[in-house]
Amino acid sequence: MAEVVAVGALSTLPLLLALAAFNDLFTMTIPNRISVAGVIAFILLAPLSGFAWSAIGFSFLAALSVFAVCFAFFALNVMGGGDAKLLTAAAVWYGWDYSLLTFMVAVGFIGGAVTLVILLLRSQANSVMAMGIPLPASLVTAKKIPYGVAIAIAGFLTFHQAPIYSMAIKAFY
Repeated sequence: MAEVVAVGALSTLPLLLALAAFNDLFTMTIPNRISVAGVIAFILLAPLSGFAWSAIGFSFLAALSVFAVCFAFFALNVMGGGDAKLLTAAAVWYGWDYSLLTFMVAVGFIGGAVTLVILLLRSQANSVMAMGIPLPASLVTAKKIPYGVAIAIAGFLTFHQAPIYSMAIKAFY
């Protein structure tokens, strides 16, 4: 049973981030159900993974802090609502821990790189498509940046630092 919980804890966030990234890339939206599923999965898996209730509480404090900052960015029209909700849902998995800072810094750097690549693609879209390289129509025509892609890449690169990852991996030793 511990291995099943561990597999769930190790695979749920990366899977949800991948779904969000693909959805954002092709539709420029991140469905609410992805963020909700991330929080619900954490609520179910964290206690089964051995998290203390205080650690779970601090994880929600981290998520609330991330949500407050993201909401301010959303109110200033700097960030999309789906991105804010996805970051909040991911933050609960990292908790009030150094890994959250690592994740957020990675989101910033990777987000900048993704933005530059997409702006370059948009400026050269005719040339790229003339070479026969298919680009999603939403990527070429939209004015927005699919930041869910950057959030997902940062999550893939930093999830191994999250406390739930460390606790879940112990089930295999």
